[in-house]
Amino acid sequence: MKRTIEYLTILAFFLNACGAAATESEPGRRLAAGSSQDGTVIVFAAASLTDAFKEIGTAFEATNPGTSVTLNFAGSQTLRTQIEEGAPADVFASANSDQMDVLVADGMIAPGAPRTFLTNQLVVIVPPHNPAKVRSLLDLGRAGLKLDLAAPDVPVGAYARQAMEKMNEEFGDGFEARVLANVVSEEDNVKQVVTKVQLGEADAGIVYTSDAMAAPDVGRITIPEDLNVVAQYLIAPLSEAGNPALAVSFEEYVLSADGQATLAKWGFQPARQAPGT
Repeated sequence: MKRTIEYLTILAFFLNACGAAATESEPGRRLAAGSSQDGTVIVFAAASLTDAFKEIGTAFEATNPGTSVTLNFAGSQTLRTQIEEGAPADVFASANSDQMDVLVADGMIAPGAPRTFLTNQLVVIVPPHNPAKVRSLLDLGRAGLKLDLAAPDVPVGAYARQAMEKMNEEFGDGFEARVLANVVSEEDNVKQVVTKVQLGEADAGIVYTSDAMAAPDVGRITIPEDLNVVAQYLIAPLSEAGNPALAVSFEEYVLSADGQATLAKWGFQPARQAPGT
């Protein structure tokens, strides 16, 4: 029931947003592919993209007068569910391939359409002043430590557990089990992990490097490359996008030099540097 209520609220918001945009231009009008660049593009993006995509959205509107970018941020798994349940969206930007693959399999995104547009890595964050004195990765397995993670079905939560498997091979002695025993909360998206740590409700959390950069008050403990996980983000227009021309234009802007520079500014690794791209 809770999920249904949340979805209806979101659906109503976006329907209102689309309706308002249509009234300002031509009532009820939807752009067809190849038409002029005006109208509203609705972008569903992983929560970790919040700061970067807000800036990209503003720049896209400035570059394309007459356009409006409506942004919806949440965990990638939540966004995928919203799209499956009929929430209007033109573009989906996911923090992993799993959620994108589901929409491709469902016919909601064309096969071959998803494109890798950035990568990210993990870092351990601690509250201001680090009251629990977390100094190294080994401290994550210390008895009594309060660790906050995203839930396993959230991309950053899955990546964190993959990194723990690597740490277990490195440190041995049941390290992974001890760390997981310290988890006191599992969040719906990475921003909630950051907030819990900032408030001191957890002694440590594992988030993306970009989210740590966006929260300068938290302390950071680096996870070495050989123990880290490279998160690959994908972007694609929806097959039934209400504004297909603008959806493609927004995707191209994200992949452009300007879009990639903004992503790099917020701590992401641009797609051109991603392994295998």
